[in-house]
Amino acid sequence: MQQHTLAGLAKQLQDGQCSATELAQDYLGRIKADTTNSFISVTEEIALQQAKAADERRAAGNAGLLTGLPIAHKDIFCTEGVRTSCGSKMLDNFIAPYNATVVEKCAAEGMVMLGKTNCDEFAMGSSNENSFYGAVKNPWDAERVPGGSSGGSAAAVAAGLVPATTGTDTGGSIRQPAAFCGITGLRPTYGRVSRWGMVAYASSLDQGGPMARTAEDCALLLQAMAGFDQKDSTSAQRDVPDYSASLNAPLSGLKIGLPKEFFNADLDGQMASVLQAAIDEYRKLGAEVKEISLTNVGLSIPAYYIIAPAEASSNLSRFDGVRYGYRCDNPKDLMDLYKRSRGEAFGEEVKRRIMVGTYALSAGYYDAYYLKAQKIRRLIQQDYIAALNDVDVIMAPVTPTPAFRIGENTNDPVAMYMEDIFTLSLNLAGLPGMSVPAGFIGHLPVGLQLIGNFFEESRLLNVAHQFQQVTDWHLRTPA
Repeated sequence: MQQHTLAGLAKQLQDGQCSATELAQDYLGRIKADTTNSFISVTEEIALQQAKAADERRAAGNAGLLTGLPIAHKDIFCTEGVRTSCGSKMLDNFIAPYNATVVEKCAAEGMVMLGKTNCDEFAMGSSNENSFYGAVKNPWDAERVPGGSSGGSAAAVAAGLVPATTGTDTGGSIRQPAAFCGITGLRPTYGRVSRWGMVAYASSLDQGGPMARTAEDCALLLQAMAGFDQKDSTSAQRDVPDYSASLNAPLSGLKIGLPKEFFNADLDGQMASVLQAAIDEYRKLGAEVKEISLTNVGLSIPAYYIIAPAEASSNLSRFDGVRYGYRCDNPKDLMDLYKRSRGEAFGEEVKRRIMVGTYALSAGYYDAYYLKAQKIRRLIQQDYIAALNDVDVIMAPVTPTPAFRIGENTNDPVAMYMEDIFTLSLNLAGLPGMSVPAGFIGHLPVGLQLIGNFFEESRLLNVAHQFQQVTDWHLRTPA
């Protein structure tokens, strides 16, 4: 299967080896032959219009680096005139009247939207099995999950259906599917990328970011996505650096921290071997490695699964069949309309989290659960801040194992939640993190997690890019 990076395709367009229209037609043909169920909607007519406009822009000498390059957006970003379903029956017929800021920024660069990618319902899940539109298959093994919730975005890049996609990361939903599918994914610092027009799951944790084959491509795409947005009250008022400018900086003297709470006897032996081999490559590049401690990181899962469902129960209350979303047929009265509309349109995992969140926020239990979880969140953040005062980058596993089989954890929510054990703490702290292809266990890819300080995406991209200059894990593709 022929696959290209964004940077490679940009050069082809600049050299006149192909047009944006030819590029769009080629990728649309691949999507039509797709067997992974990566897409919920394919926007062929829009893609060809945008590709034609990109060709005209290039002919007029007004093209930027990303002009004419294909992209697909996770179906949780609002897209004007196109269905935005969030992977849910609740929004199956919702046609967004406006573009999310991320979508608008990519369009302004002249990128060509091929469609909307599959995801767990309202971004709740670690396997992409919770979508109303069916499970996505991992391109490396069709019997295994691609990860979630941005599983469609990750699988689409891995399968060569599109060179880059957008994803969102609330508890690891960019990094975990990137690791399972053998691609590169970046969750920026909370506030770096606008959340306006991104349908909310847990507002204090959600963050959009790029997913692509290489760190270089993630740098190009983040350049387009990042920046202050006055329409988003949580958007950070900070300048956006040139993310590509520092990719080739040497790593000599880089201080890497390995949390002893992650690299202990409980870590799978094969996973540990792959990650240690990757860390040895960094030693060869001149980095110093030392053990660090994140004392409270073990409390991440209970804290996250109080805070995130609590915010979800509030955010999803608007979908009641009256204000927004699916409405049941022939309701007997108002209460019947509410109950049946939500009962018929929400999936099991969404209902589970709404119930947990509602309970945690209820009178008499708020202090015992929600308030305590927020205090734990602060302790976890303080651990990271202290550690990053001593090292430049923290490295960790992304997942406990490679991609698991479809259906393997379906009836065990706790086992499913444990899949996020290495990713959740970063979201609670609001820090940036990446997943970089680092090796294989059998025929399945494994990711190495890079964690940086607030708004230090440039350093993470530099550290990932230098690793990808001396390894080829990111270039390998499914058979």
